[in-house]
Amino acid sequence: MPRTTTDGRMMTTYTKAPGAPLTERQEARRRRILRATTRLAAQGGYDSVQMREVAELSEVALGTLYRYFPSKVHLLVATMYDQLEQLGGQLRRKPNKGLPPRDRVVDTLLRAFRGMQREPHLTEAMMRALQFADRSVSAEVDGVSRITTQMIFEAIHEDDTVEPSTEELAVIRVITHTWHSSLISWLNGRASISQVRLDIETVARLIPEDAPGGTAGEGSAATHAR
Repeated sequence: MPRTTTDGRMMTTYTKAPGAPLTERQEARRRRILRATTRLAAQGGYDSVQMREVAELSEVALGTLYRYFPSKVHLLVATMYDQLEQLGGQLRRKPNKGLPPRDRVVDTLLRAFRGMQREPHLTEAMMRALQFADRSVSAEVDGVSRITTQMIFEAIHEDDTVEPSTEELAVIRVITHTWHSSLISWLNGRASISQVRLDIETVARLIPEDAPGGTAGEGSAATHAR
């Protein structure tokens, strides 16, 4: 399964020609914008992210910021992509090998949840942006969906050259929806961490026990994640 990169996905928001890659200077500016957004969102959530403040903190003109990101929703969904991309890199550096595929998925999503749990205001801002996103943000939302799919797919298959089937992609979509819903419920105080874990463990049962890429019977992700 090909790896997703910011070059082909999110960077096309600001280019001189459709599909053209960002220059080194443009990419550095974009990184400053995303860091400023992350900082503001982590301090106070969705409402704390104001385009003018992002521009000032990242040291770019307001008009330039809007050329990169047409709205706050675009900006926060791009920030979520960035956060997931970093998380994916961390997971690859410390893979949860030795577990059956189902348990690897549970372990991966619980590790992702713990990462988001550490910055609840930032997580709240990103999830609200996803909920508010309309068709104008479809490219950014699709990017988040693809990188989340990749994260779950890599947890199922240690061999990332395997191509997912239509059925497997459907299962991954349901797992993703459950994960997002659990995050929102936890943010709203309607679900405890143990309930989030139970929901993820339950939906992971959709993954066939004989899915390739794991060693059955070597402990559960719930045990490893605690």
